[in-house]
Amino acid sequence: MKIAISGTYSTGKTTTTLALAYYTGLLSTHAKTMREILPKALPGKRLEDATGPELVQLGFRRLMERAVRESHLEDFVSDGSSLHEWAYGMVRTELGMNPNEETDKGNIVLTEDLKYLKEIMINFGAVAKDYAKDTYESFVHLPVEFPLVADGHRPVSELFRRRSNDLLLETIQKLDIPYYVVGGTIAERLEKITEIYHLEPVMSVEEAIRLAKKEAEKFDIVQEGRENDN
Repeated sequence: MKIAISGTYSTGKTTTTLALAYYTGLLSTHAKTMREILPKALPGKRLEDATGPELVQLGFRRLMERAVRESHLEDFVSDGSSLHEWAYGMVRTELGMNPNEETDKGNIVLTEDLKYLKEIMINFGAVAKDYAKDTYESFVHLPVEFPLVADGHRPVSELFRRRSNDLLLETIQKLDIPYYVVGGTIAERLEKITEIYHLEPVMSVEEAIRLAKKEAEKFDIVQEGRENDN
């Protein structure tokens, strides 16, 4: 069983993935976060300062690492998927290199080089989509429900987040990979997902969420979710 937890920024992917792994005993896997990759890939740079070619490099680094980690596992639940690296880059070609609050106001800056970047991302997408089709048995897609969290490593743009969400869902549908849209609190998600896949819990929901949030702190990840998940 190879499940990918899908969803755009601030949808609680990491917490849901880790909690599901603890709750069911499935192994979890993930690519490194941008804050882990940036110091080695682009020393001294922030994500918003990256050029188009540099973003492609970051995307390939994450895809390569994800593929290596997932290739060693028979069953897993993945925090994100190969489609995420591509989708975030693709939406930048539509909304600008650094989506922010101004983007949401309609102030979208599209430079000439974004046309070339779009061609690159289309071809990057061919690789990411083939990998997804060949690897994941199904997706659990998390809708946009939680407030957008600014952590300095992801665009602070609601328009970017919603367009990324739509592109991910549209792509999963076009690839004809089985998927389930699962919303609610983290606890509600765990119960729905285990019911869908007929998984047996190995601990309480509360304990699984507690352990997941504790582990997520090691990744230095800003937590998304609702207070009653604590």
